[in-house]
Amino acid sequence: MARVAVTSTNMEKITGLPRHVAFIMDGNGRWAEKRGLPRLEGHRAGVKNILPIIRYLNNHGIKYTTLYAFSTENWSRPEDEVNGLFHLLEDIIGKEARELHKNGVRIRHIGRLDELSAELQKPIKRAVKLTARNKGMTLGVALNYGGREEILNAVRSIMDGEVPPEDIDEKLFGEYLYTADFADVDLVIRTGGEIRTSNFLIWQAAYSEYYFTPVLWPDFNEEELEKALLAYSQRRRRFGGLQSKAACSGKES
Repeated sequence: MARVAVTSTNMEKITGLPRHVAFIMDGNGRWAEKRGLPRLEGHRAGVKNILPIIRYLNNHGIKYTTLYAFSTENWSRPEDEVNGLFHLLEDIIGKEARELHKNGVRIRHIGRLDELSAELQKPIKRAVKLTARNKGMTLGVALNYGGREEILNAVRSIMDGEVPPEDIDEKLFGEYLYTADFADVDLVIRTGGEIRTSNFLIWQAAYSEYYFTPVLWPDFNEEELEKALLAYSQRRRRFGGLQSKAACSGKES
């Protein structure tokens, strides 16, 4: 993919911003291996990189951000790596929730909370409760999340509720997803050089724009984020039709 150089002049060309940006934060392990460090040190660097990105997006008025922190498939990784990552997340959620709260951010967990350890559930529940009434950015943390499982859970819930088939449409189905009160995703950013969606927000990102970058997540800074936002602003979104729409119309996708 061609790299887009960002200058103050380039940023002035952005006529709008996406309402909902989602991140597949890939490359922590490779970042550590390139430096001869244990993989956990890559996760540590990646976790530290989350807050600057959130602050930037919040300061620029992005209404929804979702982070792919741990997938349902990631349980197959070595146990010590999984446990180490969970300890890092437990620590950062506990430490940073109050700062995010002061900045009006509403934190939401997305995924199967009951399968996580009690030690990790506690700070997540506290953060969600603390920020529940905030009116600023909604920050979705996809932790123990899988897109296919989310859709299956929605189907099961609809069946349990005995909803008549003729009443099921896209709007109703969306109300049974983890992200029922989120806008659909406008822009998915994947770091680390892989070009795949990895079972992330399958329903919500049906008409998203994708931005893939070789930059590893710990190195994905504000300048790299601005490149992604600039690239998004230069695209035209058609939503399956022939009439071009401005990439950043200010409307939900």
